[in-house]
Amino acid sequence: MATIALPSTTRLAAGLARRGIHYGWLVAAVTFLTMLSAAAIRSMPGVLMLSFEREFHWDRAVIGIAIALNLLLYGCMGPVVGYMMDRYGPRLVAISAITLLALGALATTTMTQIWQLDVYWGFVVGAGAGGVGMVLVGSVVNRWFDKRRGTLTGVLGAATSAGQIIFVPLIAWLSVTVGWRVGVLVAAGLLGLVVLPLLLLVFRNDPSQVGLRRYGESAASTGRAAAATGQVDSTPMRQVIRTPEFWWLAGGLFVCGYTTNGLIGTHFLAHAADHGIAEVTAASVQGLMGGVNILGTIGAGMLADRVRNRNKLLVAFYAFRGLSLFYLPFIQDVRMLTIFAILYGLNWFGTAPVSQLIAADVFGRRAVGRVYGFMFLGHQMGGSLAAITGGLVHDWFGDYQIAFLSAGLAGLVAAGLSMQIREHRRKPVPEPVPA
Repeated sequence: MATIALPSTTRLAAGLARRGIHYGWLVAAVTFLTMLSAAAIRSMPGVLMLSFEREFHWDRAVIGIAIALNLLLYGCMGPVVGYMMDRYGPRLVAISAITLLALGALATTTMTQIWQLDVYWGFVVGAGAGGVGMVLVGSVVNRWFDKRRGTLTGVLGAATSAGQIIFVPLIAWLSVTVGWRVGVLVAAGLLGLVVLPLLLLVFRNDPSQVGLRRYGESAASTGRAAAATGQVDSTPMRQVIRTPEFWWLAGGLFVCGYTTNGLIGTHFLAHAADHGIAEVTAASVQGLMGGVNILGTIGAGMLADRVRNRNKLLVAFYAFRGLSLFYLPFIQDVRMLTIFAILYGLNWFGTAPVSQLIAADVFGRRAVGRVYGFMFLGHQMGGSLAAITGGLVHDWFGDYQIAFLSAGLAGLVAAGLSMQIREHRRKPVPEPVPA
């Protein structure tokens, strides 16, 4: 009788295994670098808003429209890339996304009209960003790891914050000293010359491609999981959208997007400039926010591995974020801005790893790409709304006070939504039998 052999382990995977290192950690390292480098591109609009104002004489509301388009398309790509990752694996999606990010960023160095910012940043970079967001993290973690999923999700989510620490002050400094185009070229070069080759040569979709199981997974545990009743590895999307937990999670992520990359990520530096704080100084404070968030996001992932009722973590994170945003309108100097950066930075992305783990456990690991993709669409819709309304509020009233207070209230609403989540695995709904 013929037997089907497992895929042969690659030479690199075998060499790592002899040293007690699972190949999944190498895939995770490439994912971390990918997320970190993509953050350099995604964080630029907020950093360069003042440079665009000076060079092109565009007002913040107009620039905010381009950023909103970026965030909205970033979110709209979530369900698409989630489906593609679940079906074809994350490698092809990540390669395509990095290529779009690099090309879109390079194109912005040639722009002279506002419609070009809308096209290059709003559409090209927005589409690319959708392929290297937290949907990628969810797909990689749940494909390659059986243990330490929460911790690793936190670490990979913190890559965006690490990118802030490195690139926000660097790009702000370059824009002031030698021009904003140099910062864009540096970030695009990192994507094209470092990240893209690693994705092509090292990154793999699944442990089976290198003859391995997921990290921490044994043959016995695999058999038990397959035999367990009610343990579905993938819930159909038509059932997911009829599940209350999906909407509670998506509603919370809508608020998450509104309060993070949409409002703070876009308008934080401009708000600081309105209060007489220098661009490079404010960028350094935002970098500090990212540094604190690395600790907060990793800590959130570690807590998610240990806390039984993860929805309680979401309640605490959203409530704390809302309260910290109530403090922002009253900031007048660097010292107060630094205090806010520390408080707010503790849970900037802390909700992401917790939401991902809840989604994976409720709807199945093989469905987490498309499920979280749809949830992330809500996140980016919130971010897009905040990017536009923040600029409009500033142009109408001369400051961001109303925008920040609305975000604080929204954080408390998200805490209430998270209280409704019930964490339990959903059984598949049987298909109707044709008559």
